[in-house]
Amino acid sequence: MKAMILAAGLGKRMRPLTDHTPKPLLKVAGRYLIEFHIERLANSGIQDIVINTHWLGEQLPEALGDGARWGLTIHYLNEEVLLETAGGIQAALPLLSDGKQPFLVVNGDVYTEMNLASWLEASPVLTEQSLAYLALVKNPRHNEQGDFCYDAETSQLSLFGDILPAYTYSGIALLHPHLFKHVKAGPSPLGPLLKEHVDKQQVRGGLISDYWLDVGTPERLAELKQRLKT
Repeated sequence: MKAMILAAGLGKRMRPLTDHTPKPLLKVAGRYLIEFHIERLANSGIQDIVINTHWLGEQLPEALGDGARWGLTIHYLNEEVLLETAGGIQAALPLLSDGKQPFLVVNGDVYTEMNLASWLEASPVLTEQSLAYLALVKNPRHNEQGDFCYDAETSQLSLFGDILPAYTYSGIALLHPHLFKHVKAGPSPLGPLLKEHVDKQQVRGGLISDYWLDVGTPERLAELKQRLKT
């Protein structure tokens, strides 16, 4: 299995820290934020990673190299025009899949202590009818309403209006390439695409209880630094 780390964002909420440094290269406990993902992916047996870049994108290959230090290969895909999440994944599909094999996608600005290998082992088989499996977390303060309703018995996701409890999408997902069959080249967000297929009952999820944090602001970056310090 291959994986993609989404790292092309502008990091606006993290300014001024990202004025001269892309958000994935901000340091926590002496390491780049993106390193935690790379190490976790390597420890899960993944040997090929695609990292998309945009804002100050040349800094990522300079800092991370070809991935040899982690025992894997990193492919960089620079976006001259920011393609957003679904657009960035669509552009990377030739590097991620043969059109049949699912792949893992991780937001570059989240931190988690989940056992990724165990989560992947327990994930359902994806097909052209079952297109995505999302890691869900309890709703953080900045997203108290959640993103999707979740049925723990069936692992099926649904949109709001259901009586089921809602949870937040963690930014970690196993995706089937068929999900992007009708995504045209160019900027396109992932959220509406997922909701479209949730409505078609083609998206499932699993709740993780491990520590997770959306490291999207200087305050939450400071929270992560404190956690790793203590």
